[in-house]
Amino acid sequence: MALIAIAADKGSPGVTTAAVALAAVWPRRVLLAEADPAGGDLVYRSAAAHGGPLNPNTGMLSIAATARRGLVPDQLWDHVQPLSGGLEVLVGLGIAEHAAGLAGLWPTLGHAFAALADSPNAPADVIADCGRISGDTPAVEMFPHAALVLLVSRTEPEALARVRDRAAALAQKLHGGPRGAAALATPLIGVILIADPSGAGKLVNQVNDMLVHAQTGARVVGTIADDPAGADQLAGRKRGRLDKSLLIRSARKVTADLHQQYGAAWSVPTQAPHAGAGR
Repeated sequence: MALIAIAADKGSPGVTTAAVALAAVWPRRVLLAEADPAGGDLVYRSAAAHGGPLNPNTGMLSIAATARRGLVPDQLWDHVQPLSGGLEVLVGLGIAEHAAGLAGLWPTLGHAFAALADSPNAPADVIADCGRISGDTPAVEMFPHAALVLLVSRTEPEALARVRDRAAALAQKLHGGPRGAAALATPLIGVILIADPSGAGKLVNQVNDMLVHAQTGARVVGTIADDPAGADQLAGRKRGRLDKSLLIRSARKVTADLHQQYGAAWSVPTQAPHAGAGR
């Protein structure tokens, strides 16, 4: 299975931008799911493949009725829309109030997302943008089905303290307690830092030391460049060579590292690559 859940603790560190960037350069077929109970952003910032707007009613909202009758992983594709560029997306809820329609269904969604990798017809990894999470965020109910839970954080001291504490809380919830660096458990909890590339190496070591000292079992799996211009290009707000941006170059490095370390466990047959960024 290969469900990768991406989330943040507080603020706006760039979860959606990170999720889209990673999905755009993912080396296999991938479905990007906007699984934020507070609502999705892509319907406002991205165009559909036909050049018009995305349909806000086709995605997480439309899948709610289907999931109540049981959800076969391949049924996910009935609710997917392609973005301009080819990335396949399960569009998020319009507003937070719509999350009531998914009450009790988050574990079902998590299982379907994870099982999509084993589909005999259209296998794919799933990257789920879960937005900001707290102790009672229902999207956390998908996490036991994930291969990786990635927490996105900026590098201000308060942001790093929050991601440390959130990682520790998730370790307690998912693994039953704190773990040292030699006692990793599934799903692996990783941290992605949004950082200036020039000082990223030293920062990664410092944050890893902090995570180990707190016995979170988490570690930094990579850094994505703090690149506002690249983020605007990714969202279609600015023209430019997106594949040459620091954002996409750093996202490509993160995906390569993830697949080098964990790809053997993600035995999805190779698919034709989508026409995402950098393709």
